[in-house]
Amino acid sequence: MASQRRDPDQRPSPEALLEAARREDSPAGKLKIFVGAAPGVGKTYEMLSSAHARMKAGVDVVVGFVETHGRIETEALVRGLEVIPRKRITYKDQVVEEMDLDAVIARRPKLAIVDELAHTNVAGSRHPKRYLDVEELLSHGIDVYTAVNVQHIESLNDVVAQITHVRVRETVPDSIFDRADAIELIDLTPDDLIQRLKEGKVYVPKQAERALEHYFSPGNLTALRELALRRTAERVDEQLLTHMQANAIAGPWAAGERILVCVSEDPRAASLVRYTKRLADRVHAPWTAVTIETRRNLQLSDKQRDRLADTLRLAETLGGEALTIPGAGRRIADDLISFAQANNVTQIIIGKSSRSRLFEIVRGSVVHDLVRRAGNISIHVIAGDETPEPTGPSVQTRARSEPLQPKPYLMALLITAVGLGLAELIQPFFGIENVDLVFLTAVVGVAARYGLWPSLLASLMASLCYNFFFLPPIYTFTITDPTNVAAFFFFMLIALLVSNVAARVRVQADSATQRIRTTEQLYAFSRKLAGTATLDDVLWATAYQAALMLKVRVVLLLPLDGKLTVMTGYPPEDQLDDADLAAASWAWSNDRAAGRGSDTLPGAKRLFLPMRTGRGLIGVIGIDDDRSGPLLTPDQRRLLDALVDQGALAIERVLLVEDMDKVKRSMEQDRLRSALLTSISHDLKTPLASVLGAASTMRDLATRLSDKEKLDLLATVIDESERLNRFIANLLDMTKLESGAIKPNTALHDLGEIVGSALRRASKILSGHRIALDLAADLPMLELDAVLFEQVLFNLLDNAAKYAPAETTIALRSRRDGSWVVLDITDEGDGIPPDEVEHVFDKFYRVQKGDQVRPGTGLGLAISRGFVEAMHGRMTAGNRADRSGAVLTIRLPVPAQARPLDTAA
Repeated sequence: MASQRRDPDQRPSPEALLEAARREDSPAGKLKIFVGAAPGVGKTYEMLSSAHARMKAGVDVVVGFVETHGRIETEALVRGLEVIPRKRITYKDQVVEEMDLDAVIARRPKLAIVDELAHTNVAGSRHPKRYLDVEELLSHGIDVYTAVNVQHIESLNDVVAQITHVRVRETVPDSIFDRADAIELIDLTPDDLIQRLKEGKVYVPKQAERALEHYFSPGNLTALRELALRRTAERVDEQLLTHMQANAIAGPWAAGERILVCVSEDPRAASLVRYTKRLADRVHAPWTAVTIETRRNLQLSDKQRDRLADTLRLAETLGGEALTIPGAGRRIADDLISFAQANNVTQIIIGKSSRSRLFEIVRGSVVHDLVRRAGNISIHVIAGDETPEPTGPSVQTRARSEPLQPKPYLMALLITAVGLGLAELIQPFFGIENVDLVFLTAVVGVAARYGLWPSLLASLMASLCYNFFFLPPIYTFTITDPTNVAAFFFFMLIALLVSNVAARVRVQADSATQRIRTTEQLYAFSRKLAGTATLDDVLWATAYQAALMLKVRVVLLLPLDGKLTVMTGYPPEDQLDDADLAAASWAWSNDRAAGRGSDTLPGAKRLFLPMRTGRGLIGVIGIDDDRSGPLLTPDQRRLLDALVDQGALAIERVLLVEDMDKVKRSMEQDRLRSALLTSISHDLKTPLASVLGAASTMRDLATRLSDKEKLDLLATVIDESERLNRFIANLLDMTKLESGAIKPNTALHDLGEIVGSALRRASKILSGHRIALDLAADLPMLELDAVLFEQVLFNLLDNAAKYAPAETTIALRSRRDGSWVVLDITDEGDGIPPDEVEHVFDKFYRVQKGDQVRPGTGLGLAISRGFVEAMHGRMTAGNRADRSGAVLTIRLPVPAQARPLDTAA
């Protein structure tokens, strides 16, 4: 098929050939990724099914790591494959199983199955991420099958968070996805996935209920499904385009629409761009605006160049890609068709020609040539509407004419004289027939070095010298032989043509050199902007680059508290006079240039231009120098527009990041406010109601209550009052922590004494549990605030008693670990759900355990961690490895003064 479509006149793309050669010659293994929109769509099942098919075909297949999540059908598929034993790593007193990378490499299978590509490896593993394990397997020539959900792809992380309101922490770089040799999308409709969830085929029942209420809503799943389809389609489209370019296949292959619009300096070009934007939106296709740069572009007026630059900028503003392509062929249509075929363009839009029939016969028609050569590409010929232009330029520009320099003309005369002397020397030996070549060489040299006008002078002087010194009668300008008249005429004609061609080549070379230099500077500027993260750095980089490339002074103004304010300048500038401020404000308010050299407020010292992006105005840039008159040439004005566009996009990026941070902080404040109100309305109201009820009963029924009943009611009042006091103390402690008001009053204390004090204080709370105490005897004194650390232990014991069933054991164990003392508080409850381990220290966060758990504010663990960190310690949470139950670990540093004593002992 490919050979049938290959165009013999079209060469394969070198980049595509290099990529294909790299893949073929590389000893690395092949990567296939199974992609799904959400957990439970069947990625792992399909991956294992494909592995079984490969194994039946004789391929050596092993399972490096597969997480079955307790699904019976998945476990059945795993049993039919060789499984590499997992590596057991001890982390925070827990044993965690990870893929044994070394064992898989030593086994050297042809294909390894590695599930959960976005997984974060436990500390102590060779690589922090599993996708790095996969890369190492590939580097050893092992093929890999792996699976990932679309929410784990790095570039889609923000989009998924916006859809689901859940920020996925484990991500995979897009480069891993893009380097895959094959992508297989595992798709399932939202209704079918929800049904699988209800049937318990995805999560256990309790997790399934929470998932249905939050993440697995039909709207979320539909949006995630679209993301997965689109991202996979983009990757497949890139593979198709690379295949076509590597095999010199003449496009298009209409697997997806791609639109190309041809623009020029014509006033109707802007309307073509807008039409293309509307068409692309209707068919959901990418589009590109292209202009072919030929020798004719050098002859364009400044007004036409400005119009062409504005049209390309309009295309970028509307979301298209704008390209300027150097003309490689004699016909513009050939260049357009070559670009369209190389990039799989399916539709080309071009404006209707307004030239006369005679002009088209003599010079040809791009439209007609394009229609005849288009092949399978659809051509849209649009009349377009001429965009009305202002009667005069909004900003005056300086003429590009340079002052007359006598040196080039003197050098032209000198080189001609040298040529004359050389011609006199060779004429006796080679004859007059070869003398003209010496003069033509001199003319070419002048044209190549000094340009058109000096070369024309050299042509004229060379012709006169040729006539005066070599055509008989010599030493006169008279020509007697008619054949010499023809020789003189053609010599002069060729000299003029050669000088013109050589001068044009020089202009093109100078233009290309200048364009390359400008492009390199703009590229370096864009890289610098990409590496800046703060607004001040972006503003300074923009001001400095504009001043450097245009040789002007620059100021940048942004709106601050509703007022346009100078943010930076180069050289540093922080004040503007009243005229400049008025011009800057007018430019900001009206989205037009103002100030020096413009139609509005031309008396200002500076010229102010608005900085805009697709979202609107961002700021204003002002420029000036010490010269009088207009500031910029037309080329400099276009360069300034490019700099301003890049700077505006960078400023907008930084502002958007700041806005997102503000939104996140606002959302966090709203969440905390809501949690606090819930705590006050429920958690604080409940003990108050108990106290009020017990006190009212004692008052109303005092004569009818027995002494035991009165004591029980008094105990209720005391217990609920203490509980209320703890709640209020927690709120106050958290307020002090966040305000930085808590400063530990540390001194050397014995850990056992503080533990004993905390146990006595929590005796009522722990009355229904057994306490196991195992404190190492050789522990050093620790630098602690005894009051704060006792509160930490009390909160942890209260938390353990709250979530552990009655008559179970709560254990406190301590040990020495190098320069740290470690204290573990363990219980025998259900433990912490794996997906909630990182959240238990969040403010107002409570693990959902049902009505049997005593209510609380959800602040105890957050306060405890804050107190421990204030004493330079660490605190973590996890689950027990020997049985069910949670373990809360405190690590406290051994004081420096205690270490030598321990060593001496």
